[in-house]
Amino acid sequence: MSGFLPDHPGADVRVSPNFTPRRGTDRPDMVILHYTGMPTGDGAEAWLCDPVSEVSSHYLVHEDGRIVQMVRERDRAWHAGRSSWQGNTDVNSWSVGIEIVNPGHELGYPAFPKCQIAAVIELCRGIIERHGMTPERILAHSDVAPGRKVDPGEKFPWAILARAGIGHFVPPVNVRGGAAFGRGDAGAGVEELQSMLAIYGYGIEITGSFDAETEVVVAAFQRHFRPRRVDGIADPATIETLRRLLWALPERFA
Repeated sequence: MSGFLPDHPGADVRVSPNFTPRRGTDRPDMVILHYTGMPTGDGAEAWLCDPVSEVSSHYLVHEDGRIVQMVRERDRAWHAGRSSWQGNTDVNSWSVGIEIVNPGHELGYPAFPKCQIAAVIELCRGIIERHGMTPERILAHSDVAPGRKVDPGEKFPWAILARAGIGHFVPPVNVRGGAAFGRGDAGAGVEELQSMLAIYGYGIEITGSFDAETEVVVAAFQRHFRPRRVDGIADPATIETLRRLLWALPERFA
């Protein structure tokens, strides 16, 4: 492919060869947000367009707000890797991937510039409108690949996106004391926690035992929805925030 017209008005186009047709659908119904985790945006852009990398995303948003499209929205970019959401293990086929330039946790993890976040909001609005997506389908890479990925991380301003109508979000409950579940705990309370996480969409086995997998998924949930403390311990604030998210989705219990 020598080029294409961008799906997002004003986006620059730099074609990545790393894509295939979507499988089982002809249009996406979710957006996955990432950070690049590389020293520079130019380096990340080059890597996503290098056939050797075998990775890509539909879009890259630079620190200054410039948007580059590398894969058409109708095609399947290779951004999510081994992942799942609501039992679907082919997240790439059902999603649009957006890489946000940020060096990430291993390279200092600075705050996301305001102009960059404004560009992400504008881009997401267009994608949501084009494909009729629902708010709860705007997710973090860490949501669909808990433990394996932590991006875009706890500094990503999900609350700002929510105020702009992007994503499913409730104000996180303040961190406080009280009984909490952690590694080694077991019983009905742990089973209920695992069930709520699974209902929301996380890939977790319901065993009634708070094992390493549960700790990883709880940390992923905190990173997105209760970022003040990300420790994998299901304290009362984490559990109450999860309950409030589920209460905002009454159709899940129909």
